[in-house]
Amino acid sequence: MTTAALLVLMFKVGLALVGEDTVRRRPLPWVAVALTAVAVGGVVLQLSWSGAMDALDSDPRKSGWWRVVTSVFMQNGGVFGAVWNLVTLAVIAALAQWFWRGPLMPALFAAGILLPERIDALFGDTARSTDPRNFAGSSGATYFLAATLAGALLLSGTTSKERLLALSVPAAGLAMWLAQENGHGLVAVYGFVLGAAVLPLARRLPRGAAPVASTAVEADASVPGSA
Repeated sequence: MTTAALLVLMFKVGLALVGEDTVRRRPLPWVAVALTAVAVGGVVLQLSWSGAMDALDSDPRKSGWWRVVTSVFMQNGGVFGAVWNLVTLAVIAALAQWFWRGPLMPALFAAGILLPERIDALFGDTARSTDPRNFAGSSGATYFLAATLAGALLLSGTTSKERLLALSVPAAGLAMWLAQENGHGLVAVYGFVLGAAVLPLARRLPRGAAPVASTAVEADASVPGSA
């Protein structure tokens, strides 16, 4: 329940960042659709090939450089867990694309895949305690991506309420990690920090590739193809 509550909190952050009243007017987020399609393809592969999980999960007892990536597109939470992961990935990826734009969103998602493993190696932790995927699942990368929006809202928010909403994400994530050792909370902290660090650099990108918050979207909503 706490894991789901954290995601709902980050969903609210995403809506505050992109503007809830602008969602219906935004174009289809094709990069998010493609990313979700890959995740759906992973589930289809699991259903059609009994050896998929064994070949593609990230069990550290097995060799294979590809596992850290392919394991994200395997789901190990049963039917409900798979549906939850796919739906939340689709929603968060859409919000992230609308703000970060197409090029940055998949890059931040990739960071959510790779950072837990790098942090484990940095601290010599072979148990992968910072990785919430338990050898498979897209939730860790999804939570990381969602938390980058909170980092962006902290810097983009124009009201104290928005900034407090943004800060509640790493606070809740850290509390989850300390109380439950729930890796979803810890990756949310990482995503928040990266989002806040990337935003000032991303704003230097050319118009059309730079992040756009709700205040700017109002002016761009009528422009065909604006993302």
